[in-house]
Amino acid sequence: MGSMNLSNSKNRDAEVATRSVSSTQRIVYLDEKGRQTKSVRVLRAPIERDLDALTKQVGHSDPLAALSDALVKGDPEVDLERTGAFLKDTSRVYVSPEQKIVHSVALWDVVRTPDGAVKERRAHKVSEQNVATETPLKWSGKLLKKAEVWNRFVFSGKLQVVHVNGLTYDFLFEMARELEQKDALLLVGAGAKSNQPLVFQRGGTPYRGFLEGRTQGDSYCLILHLSNLELRAPSKEKA
Repeated sequence: MGSMNLSNSKNRDAEVATRSVSSTQRIVYLDEKGRQTKSVRVLRAPIERDLDALTKQVGHSDPLAALSDALVKGDPEVDLERTGAFLKDTSRVYVSPEQKIVHSVALWDVVRTPDGAVKERRAHKVSEQNVATETPLKWSGKLLKKAEVWNRFVFSGKLQVVHVNGLTYDFLFEMARELEQKDALLLVGAGAKSNQPLVFQRGGTPYRGFLEGRTQGDSYCLILHLSNLELRAPSKEKA
């Protein structure tokens, strides 16, 4: 459960709550003894037995062909003591191209064009959260048809905006009804001009927000759809 400051089309501000939207699991998998299964992490292979390491060990003019022969004749990729072992309490580490652990890492943001080419490379900047500040998330007035949004953006999450008292109920119900009547999604952004991405915690991923509203009788549903990826067709090369 989180909170944010939100402003509607009539310039009324309120602090409201957010919570993650999740679906209840209705299907469980059982083994032959009726026990519920669970996901585990398994060691695929030690570093010295992965594809790159084995290719270097072959030492042949055609390493892939030589490695193929070695895989047919034996199992050089399998370490009987470690391959397939269950992993617990793991930690993320960064490694160099030589598969050595590095302790000083510089993070970079890489911006790519629609065709995958690198457009810009810049030092990573830690984002500050901006959804629960003195400046509320304002009603931007930028309404987009649902079909246009669904076919243009990839959504990576969603939050449900909920009321915390009777006053915020009226506030949010009015917003949901207005969006439903217009059959559109409201583009939600941070900052005075609502043109900045939404950041929910320090160092978090910046998102575009699209607010959807639904009502049924005295009930309402406000869903903030989050996207950090826009679908664009690559430019055609000139003949």
